[in-house]
Amino acid sequence: MKTENLIFSREDKKIYKSGDKLIKVFDEHYSKANILNEALNHARVEETDLNVPKIRSIEVVDGNWAIVLDYIEGETLQSLMKKHPEKEDEYLNLFVDLQSTVLSKNVPMLNKLKDKMNAKISQANLDATTRYELHTRLDSMPKHKHLCHGDFNPTNVIITSDGTPYVIDWSHATQGNSSADVARSYLLFYLAGQEKLADKYLKLYCKKSDTAIQYVQRWIPIVAASRLVKAQKEEEEFLRGWIDVVDYE
Repeated sequence: MKTENLIFSREDKKIYKSGDKLIKVFDEHYSKANILNEALNHARVEETDLNVPKIRSIEVVDGNWAIVLDYIEGETLQSLMKKHPEKEDEYLNLFVDLQSTVLSKNVPMLNKLKDKMNAKISQANLDATTRYELHTRLDSMPKHKHLCHGDFNPTNVIITSDGTPYVIDWSHATQGNSSADVARSYLLFYLAGQEKLADKYLKLYCKKSDTAIQYVQRWIPIVAASRLVKAQKEEEEFLRGWIDVVDYE
């Protein structure tokens, strides 16, 4: 299989386009279990009626594990928002509506979001009191079974030439509380330096879904702590700032 047309690269993976296929090649040190789990998550989401690229195969390419998927021709919503700032409201509405559609689905075989977050909080470099408060807050949150993307941001939405939106990168998919996924999207906007857009997004989502903003905000310290485990150095101070808002009761 040819891996000549590199379209994305980072330390632990490279993504290539080969004809109508996208080849996601993982670094040799990347956990095989995590790669196969990512493929399994994606395959389970494929069983919904959402527009997602289909997995073609799992292969070994030049000695490294790879996931081969359909290549979706189009432009990311992030790119479109940059090109057409005058359409920000239109694109943000599309983004929120698409996320609401994702969250309306049920994929019962996925791992539970609460289990994943409890594990992440335990691993986070936080003092015992803060970890205890975060575990307690998480345990008190209602248990839901909505499909949560785990990294829902405009770079993971591709719009085709006919306007069809596709959602990509399901490696973090779980089942759980919708507001946790919304809190993560909110933080991702902030981490991208889009503070005003983050606030606008949260208000719009809460208005459309009839969700109290305060309810989503209660998830933010939990989500921030779960991201802290693998955060870039420049993200740590920001995330700790959100974790510090935990109410000690």
